[in-house]
Amino acid sequence: MRSRFHELLSLLEDGFSIDGIIKEISITGLSATMLVAFFCAMLMYVVYRFFYRGVIYSENFNVLIVMVTMITSLIIMTIGSNIVLSLGMVGALSIVRFRAAVKDPLDVGFLFWGVSAGLTAGAGLYLVAVGGSLLIALVYIATLLLKRERSNYLLVVAYNGKGEQFVMSTLGEIKYRIKNKEMTKDHVELTVEIGMKKQDTSILKKLTDHADVEKAFILEYSGDYKN
Repeated sequence: MRSRFHELLSLLEDGFSIDGIIKEISITGLSATMLVAFFCAMLMYVVYRFFYRGVIYSENFNVLIVMVTMITSLIIMTIGSNIVLSLGMVGALSIVRFRAAVKDPLDVGFLFWGVSAGLTAGAGLYLVAVGGSLLIALVYIATLLLKRERSNYLLVVAYNGKGEQFVMSTLGEIKYRIKNKEMTKDHVELTVEIGMKKQDTSILKKLTDHADVEKAFILEYSGDYKN
């Protein structure tokens, strides 16, 4: 039994050398990887900063995207250079739990974008990381430009009971969907979803010119409103 154990041990030593397990990370490789990851991260930062269409822009989340991209590339470089260390790192990362809620679905997409760019940059696939990030950025911007001409808004109208017929007839001239309607004895507050071209606020003037309408205003609707 002991002889077989020594035979197996010698076989393992002959088949695996420490040079095959640990690879030295050069300064040039580290610099190239971090530079590519930084470029991809800043591309995401600019796209998120200037083309964000959510309710409230978060600078902290945008900085998080940059950090996630660069940290992911660093982790992948470490895993690729040291198999032994990679096993411990995978075990350590498996116990990490994130409890911060991501409210906008698009934010999840940006996080996955950052992780994928970090993975490809850390693996040394620089062309894939840069080319893929540029393509994703162009697709995202193109989808925003296509729907920029006409957008969804929330129209909130407050009026007294006498203005019910006028308000409903005015809304009948456009496409709308009731999201909320709050009524008291002599007061009504109506919230509807409408689609209109940007800068076209003629419906506000038409509503507020009526004596029974107290106020009316428009909010950009991103789909986060709940009844």
